[in-house]
Amino acid sequence: MKRLLFITSVMVLVLANATFSHAKEITIRGKLQKTVEAGGWLIVNDSNKYLILNAKNYQNNPWFKESTGVEAVGETKDVMTIYMEGTPFEAKSMQPVDQSVATPGRDDIRRVTRVMVAGDSIVQAQPDTAILTISVVTQGRRAIDAQQENAVKTDAVVRALKSVAGTGAEVKTSGYSLQPQRVYKEGQPPTITGYEARNSVTVTTGELNKVGNIIDAAAQAGSNDISGIAFTLRQDRPARDQALSEATREAMNKARVIAQALGGRVVRVIEVQEEGLQRPPVPIYQTEALMAQRGVATPIEIGSLEVTSRVQLIVEVEPG
Repeated sequence: MKRLLFITSVMVLVLANATFSHAKEITIRGKLQKTVEAGGWLIVNDSNKYLILNAKNYQNNPWFKESTGVEAVGETKDVMTIYMEGTPFEAKSMQPVDQSVATPGRDDIRRVTRVMVAGDSIVQAQPDTAILTISVVTQGRRAIDAQQENAVKTDAVVRALKSVAGTGAEVKTSGYSLQPQRVYKEGQPPTITGYEARNSVTVTTGELNKVGNIIDAAAQAGSNDISGIAFTLRQDRPARDQALSEATREAMNKARVIAQALGGRVVRVIEVQEEGLQRPPVPIYQTEALMAQRGVATPIEIGSLEVTSRVQLIVEVEPG
């Protein structure tokens, strides 16, 4: 018995002396899927797999790729394949089920253009948290003198801060240093003239109305260096969601304007990329002159923060 080699994209072997029954034309729907053998393609649905014998006739179409839903009209064939992966099927016609994606026929090719657009949004939000950095700086001829004086003053400052800030605030040490003070003369090695100790404490509070009182209490207790105040937003989800929504709408509006200018419409969104950020906390620096005004409460004006969002879209536009 002679054997003929029937060449397709997946190489099938046909028995020459086999008896073929008259094939009936059928219509199948499913999703495109690659076979285990390179170059082979299947149409897969809930109940069956169909091996496409003439897949090369359709592979040049832009929609011919994995997971694309297709409808094919053709005949099943009584042949054997190397892996027997699915029922052999020869398609007479094939088109994507989703008509917005691709081209139903060679004579009626839909033209689509990919457009990249971006939308930006800035949302003003009131801060809900204040962060203060308060330090005690002392100097002495000996290191132990600077250190001991600093320890006494820092202890007094911390107690004052906890008393004024309340139990809801966080008071913690954020830095400590003890460094020699040097004098430099030309042609001579540096001379140590004394030592400086610095102990920094960070106060985090959600009671923004207490910020001025915290500064005053720290200065009165012995703090002589307040680096600044930063206002930030811990509960930022509502503001971020609003910014993201507005940025997305702006990007889509841009896409529609471009499509209308081309006399067409936006077919679908291909890709979405989001970049969101909150502007850094806004610092308000205090000076020693301000702290010296012991008899006047320190005024603190709380501004707003900016929460920004950027959304980038890649859309398909069908020109008119």
